[in-house]
Amino acid sequence: MLEVKNLHASIAGKEILKGINLTVADGEIHAIMGPNGSGKSTLSAVLTGNPLYTVTEGEAIFNGKNLLEMKPEDRAREGLFLSFQYPVEIPGVSMVNFMKAAVNAKRKYQGLEPLTAADFMKLMREKREIVELDAKLSRRSVNEGFSGGEKKRNEIFQMAMLDPQLSILDETDSGLDVDAMRIVADGVNKLFTPKKSIIVITHYERLLDMIKPNIVHVLYNGRIVKTEGPELAKEIEKRGYDWIKEEADAKYGK
Repeated sequence: MLEVKNLHASIAGKEILKGINLTVADGEIHAIMGPNGSGKSTLSAVLTGNPLYTVTEGEAIFNGKNLLEMKPEDRAREGLFLSFQYPVEIPGVSMVNFMKAAVNAKRKYQGLEPLTAADFMKLMREKREIVELDAKLSRRSVNEGFSGGEKKRNEIFQMAMLDPQLSILDETDSGLDVDAMRIVADGVNKLFTPKKSIIVITHYERLLDMIKPNIVHVLYNGRIVKTEGPELAKEIEKRGYDWIKEEADAKYGK
């Protein structure tokens, strides 16, 4: 589904990604962990087309298409989704209108007719139940006045509505209590199928007890320096990152 090779990217002339190699197949859940400033959020931003970042080398192929040549909105219509670490508020834009425009834009891109009002509202009800999103929240402006947990839940609701092939969850657990994290994780697990894939970016092993990855990567100093199975997350929880940093610095230099 996704093949990233030797990806380098910078912002304001500073190199952040220094040669990322990553392969995500259909039906896989990958976790990307790493200390602050290692480039985790930069990777998600580059893959989804944030214009603040400049790709200086490498490639990213998504379902056989050159992801880096697409506009951000076309990456989304092709089936790429990003759940933000800090979801923004959009005052004056109702969730209903926002999601209807997004869903129908994707359908138009796919050559499908727009949903009727009745079909759209039925879809909203079905997906809202998956993430236990209060009906009152779905009638308000996008994220306006929402708590941190409500914003993250709303992000997973949007993911459910857009039905992406590859979802990137950028520190979805940030600022969540245990109950909110469980609801978000349950929603993600219910939406996962053998034809979809997920990249979970997180600092903590606790989320990975709920969204169980097949593969865990450690990103440090702009590179993926370690890749193992889910047991790696538990080892990091016990030992921290210092031992991995030492290995990486010996191999690549500081």
